[in-house]
Amino acid sequence: MPSGEYLRYVALGDSQTEGLGDGDDTVGLRGFADRLAEHLAAVDPGLRYANLAVRGRLASQVRTEQLGPALALRPDLATVVAGVNDLLRPRFNAAEVAGHLEEMFAALTAAGAHVVTLTFPDVGRIAPLARPVRSRVFDLNARIRAAASRHGVTVAETGRQAVATDPRLWTADRLHASPLGHERIAAAIAQAVHLPGSDDAWTLPLPPQAVPGRWQAAGAELRWAAAFLGPWLGRRLRGQSSGDGRTAKRPQLLPLSAAPDSPADTAQRESA
Repeated sequence: MPSGEYLRYVALGDSQTEGLGDGDDTVGLRGFADRLAEHLAAVDPGLRYANLAVRGRLASQVRTEQLGPALALRPDLATVVAGVNDLLRPRFNAAEVAGHLEEMFAALTAAGAHVVTLTFPDVGRIAPLARPVRSRVFDLNARIRAAASRHGVTVAETGRQAVATDPRLWTADRLHASPLGHERIAAAIAQAVHLPGSDDAWTLPLPPQAVPGRWQAAGAELRWAAAFLGPWLGRRLRGQSSGDGRTAKRPQLLPLSAAPDSPADTAQRESA
């Protein structure tokens, strides 16, 4: 399909695609997929958009739960972003995770969709305590690029840009992009698919800011571990996920101006 002529966009993935870090469950989540849909609708107001992502999902769950519904929607553009939740698991297997992604790449491209995916930034630069999993990120990124090449999938190389590890692009939990981070991801994808009006401005560094001293940085790490890492590990030990009981926020293709049900509306309908 020629650049810019996308009328049916479907997003598959986990919390990043759902939009965590950009809004909340009360006012609604925006996120890079919503922002990309806005870019697409500016080119063609006839765009319809569905977002099947659910927070906490592993790559295997994205494939088993979202691929079938995505194919049924017959997208001409699809984003597939998953694997970070796998990276943080003790028994991470890069080949297995990449295999699930490749199955989605293959099925969606065979159905005629232009598929786009991302690479992930160096987590050790975002959260120093996460440095032990840096090699996992680099391994998975390499496998994503190889799988994408085999199926004609476009890769937005967010993982290779220094700005991607700027703390201002991340929320306090360091796992989810901030509104500015989601904005940059959407702009990266827009450029990768050559949308009219897109450019490489998303790669530009932010204005300099003061660098914290060693003791300030150490204190920040301890506060982050107590506020976010500890609770996350606790959920893993209890076998819980942040996505338990949740469903996709936008399961049907809708015009961008047509908002899906709010969480309160959904809860009310399901309890009736």
